[in-house]
Amino acid sequence: MIWNETKECMSREEMRNLQGARLIKMVDRVYHNVEFYRKKMQQMGLEPGDIRGIEDINKLPFTTKSDLRDNYPFGLFAIPQSEIVRVHASSGTTGKATVVGYSRRDIEIWQECVARVLAMAGVGKSDKIQVSYGYGLFTGGLGLHYGAENLGATVIPMSSGNTKKQITMMEDFGCTVIACTPSYLLHIAETLQEAEKLDKIKLKAAILGAEPWTENMRKEIETKLNIKAYDIYGLSEIMGPGVAADCEYHNGLHVYEDHFIPEIINPETLEPVAEGVTGELVFTTVTKEALPLFRYRTKDLTSITYDKCECGRTLARISRFKGRSDDMLIIRGVNVFPSQVEAALLEIGETSPHYLLIVDRINNLDVLEVWVEVEERFFSDEIKVLEDLTKKIAHVLQAALGLAVKVKLVEPKTIERSEGKAKRVIDKRKLV
Repeated sequence: MIWNETKECMSREEMRNLQGARLIKMVDRVYHNVEFYRKKMQQMGLEPGDIRGIEDINKLPFTTKSDLRDNYPFGLFAIPQSEIVRVHASSGTTGKATVVGYSRRDIEIWQECVARVLAMAGVGKSDKIQVSYGYGLFTGGLGLHYGAENLGATVIPMSSGNTKKQITMMEDFGCTVIACTPSYLLHIAETLQEAEKLDKIKLKAAILGAEPWTENMRKEIETKLNIKAYDIYGLSEIMGPGVAADCEYHNGLHVYEDHFIPEIINPETLEPVAEGVTGELVFTTVTKEALPLFRYRTKDLTSITYDKCECGRTLARISRFKGRSDDMLIIRGVNVFPSQVEAALLEIGETSPHYLLIVDRINNLDVLEVWVEVEERFFSDEIKVLEDLTKKIAHVLQAALGLAVKVKLVEPKTIERSEGKAKRVIDKRKLV
């Protein structure tokens, strides 16, 4: 089913005209309401009248995550605080959150986009959706929740964790759709199999995202649970889940470009690349009221095509992500930067500035182990001293990252030194 055929199937010319009109209106509003952007445009000698259509989008300045942090918490908001109806936030590289705000209209648009995603996955009013993304400041849970309600489906707001209860509710309530991370759903599938309850559930579809996953992982999920699995993409800075998603043909993720204009640029030169060429994904929001962003650099590497899809939609499609242009890791839906670990370790006097992050996928769940070099004297002390230091570091890192980690203390000079850029991460997850 296509939720909004008018917008999802319009011609390329109609889409460009709509984008252009919305872009002109948005630029004028932002110029007069957001000091940060007004100063940037003035430094470039750019005025709102210089943006006459979608073809002028590359005249606008780029926006980065650091711009959001530098204007923490509300410096980039384009409407009065009295019109902000919700705030979400995600962790930053130094522990300072990236804050995003929403007007009532922004929430309605978010609901619309997620409803499109669900309809694309064959979800309707008769379905019961178990939302097993985290609720709270993270956008995942509430994003899917409100979209499902907008569609008219029944929502079971489970949030993440407590697998035994997840399975009980899934069975007792007759859930037909689940929304969570792909690795967690594989864990649920294995738990169902061990409990011999696979034949007790009524799942038909899964809406999966918030972490990297592969086509092979999709096939494994679909085979184990006898369901259809769909990929959903989003980032809180742009909206949250529902910026893009794939259809039943799984040939790229459809971008809701009537709200979010995508570009692909060379991350080194910042120049646009040709259709089909891999580069960094950039978004400009053209309907956001609270936090409109010019050319936001996502750091995600992908390519784009504008061909009409077999499903009938004419929306631009981005390919499966091929990595990132920065050093961010996504672990169980949580963004982790090595610099966060470094900043946390520097607060602990007993450690050295040498560390190593080892990411692996065990029993279909991502795990993070942190190797930390400590002073020689600790290895000559009693075991309890080492155990206490390990617990202390684990506690500090969990507070900084919002993620439980395994800590391994190692002797000085254990971690390999590099004359160039230090190798801080070993990612053992097989994403092929």
